Amino acid sequence: MDKLNRRKLLKKSMLAAGGLALTGAACNTNEQKKTPREEIVSGIPLTQRIKLAISTYSYWHFREPKTTVQTVIEKAAALGVEGVDILHRQMDSEENSYLQMLKRKAFTLGIDLICLSIHQDFVDPDPAVRQKNIDHTLHCIELAYKMGIPCIRLNSGRWNTIKSFDDLMAQRGEEPVLEGYTEEDGFNWCIDSIQKCLPKAEECGVMLALENHWGLTRTPEGLLRIVNEINSPWLGLLMDTGNFLEDPYTKLEKIVKKANFIQAKTYYGEGEWYTLDLDYQRIANMLKSANYSGYISLEFEGKEAPDSGVKKSIELFREVFS
Repeated sequence: MDKLNRRKLLKKSMLAAGGLALTGAACNTNEQKKTPREEIVSGIPLTQRIKLAISTYSYWHFREPKTTVQTVIEKAAALGVEGVDILHRQMDSEENSYLQMLKRKAFTLGIDLICLSIHQDFVDPDPAVRQKNIDHTLHCIELAYKMGIPCIRLNSGRWNTIKSFDDLMAQRGEEPVLEGYTEEDGFNWCIDSIQKCLPKAEECGVMLALENHWGLTRTPEGLLRIVNEINSPWLGLLMDTGNFLEDPYTKLEKIVKKANFIQAKTYYGEGEWYTLDLDYQRIANMLKSANYSGYISLEFEGKEAPDSGVKKSIELFREVFS
């Protein structure tokens, strides 16, 4: 075949291919528009989208001796996970030298610092108390920014009509509303307080992730009400697998599609306050259906020695999420 004919044949082939591409594009115009998450993760296997992390809380349940954050980073690296979720109350200092030491240690060991889990409470009738908690949250956003952490765990707060956390757990997390006020008051305080933190979150590039914890977010409806009403790209949803004590799977199904970060509890040796027999294969299937992409951070809450309990938990997670 001479050069001229070869050129003609090549031109025809390119035109035909272009026509097929245009036809395919035209055929897809009527397809349902995908969500941003679906666009990002479509066709990517679950095992390539999910990374495992360990919460420093897994080695310290607020009982002495306290395991240092830097020790947990070393243990996470030895176990081969990708990230560490830092419990703010477990930090030894807030001095910049300490923050940068943690960041350097994590980097040199190939570990991402992924979340700063803080404690704050926006459910209080006193504006001064709410402002104190807002200020604390703003301060923690700046701490996260200095450490290169892209996410902060938030609580809604609770009524504190049951003072002891042990007593609250004995009541399965349910407590009466403060006398003279309503749940509606609590939601308004919480939503207003979070909104006041969002400009700083955006400035620092640190997402606020509201957890299904106790108080207003003890139910899927309460958690979703706050997240949906605020409707900000800087307020995410943190799904904790162990904080719905009754009918957990039905409740997790209600929030999983909005989850930006997951903390997953295990209870080897029985739990500190309660024990849930969670089916993690079922949860893995739930995440796959929801196109979840991101980190799953282990919160080991069992009474077994942390080194063995955490190791078993990570082995379980590797099995079910692959």
